Amino acid sequence: MFRDRTDAGERLAETLRERGVTADVVLAVPRGGLPVGRVVADALGRPLDVVVARKLGAPGNPELAIGAVGADGATWLNDDLLDRLGVGEGYVERERERQTAVAREKREAYQPEPVDLAGKSVLIVDDGIATGATTIACVRAVEAAGARRVVVAVPVAPPESVALLRQVADDVVCVETPFVFGAVARFYDSFPQVSDDEARAYLDRGRVDPAAP
Repeated sequence: MFRDRTDAGERLAETLRERGVTADVVLAVPRGGLPVGRVVADALGRPLDVVVARKLGAPGNPELAIGAVGADGATWLNDDLLDRLGVGEGYVERERERQTAVAREKREAYQPEPVDLAGKSVLIVDDGIATGATTIACVRAVEAAGARRVVVAVPVAPPESVALLRQVADDVVCVETPFVFGAVARFYDSFPQVSDDEARAYLDRGRVDPAAP
């Protein structure tokens, strides 16, 4: 569906313009969300920064998300899955503490001074969404920071994840919602890993103080 993340960002920005969606600040999810977020932020004429969350992995299966946590500790848990797997509170708390520390360290590497989001309309951008777990944690973190409105905007996501996100975000904008999904990479001709240095370069290219006029 998309040539690369730049093409995805351009198509996402066009969809946002068509729907009349704007924001005070664009927050990209590192690392893959930053190339997309840079294009969107430039197109909307808004500052770009980051929001970081980490998946909470199931016991013995770290790729299976039982929840997610933001760098500030804002947590979302998949209660139905926790019940089905019989995951105890002790494991959840240990995993939450561990992943919060990792998320905080990653955020500080990109964003030493957190952006003031109080009273602002915020656009959360990523290169795609699979389950939506980490995106929900990002939404919770932005809400906890005092944002007035939170919109999630991505090039591609399955319909069930979009429906889930609509329950927590004020709006969700998604260019493509294929019923047969699998993985985000399937919908890109070119989908290389983005290094931390490359991601920071996208961020630094137009870093602006969102409090500035």
